[in-house]
Amino acid sequence: MLYRRGMTRAKNHDHQGAIDDYTETIEMPDSPADVKAMARYNRALVHVATGDFTKGVADLDTVLATEEAPLNVKRMAKQKLAKRESRSRKAHV
Repeated sequence: MLYRRGMTRAKNHDHQGAIDDYTETIEMPDSPADVKAMARYNRALVHVATGDFTKGVADLDTVLATEEAPLNVKRMAKQKLAKRESRSRKAHV
């Protein structure tokens, strides 16, 4: 399964491979909504880890805006966004 391979690649710091696997999972029409939400959340984490905060925040925002996303995934996305905003504010002080 692409999603699981993406998780393995992210763990092994193969960031582009993980992003590719997560993107394919998101784009597959038969992927369940919860798997798509987790793939998008995890892709956001990889984007942030590579310094692409714009793409990471965009993915987290999309998770929050997706009705079918499980509540626990939305909660994690909201926490990551809050943490990112807090770091951003501290950097500008």
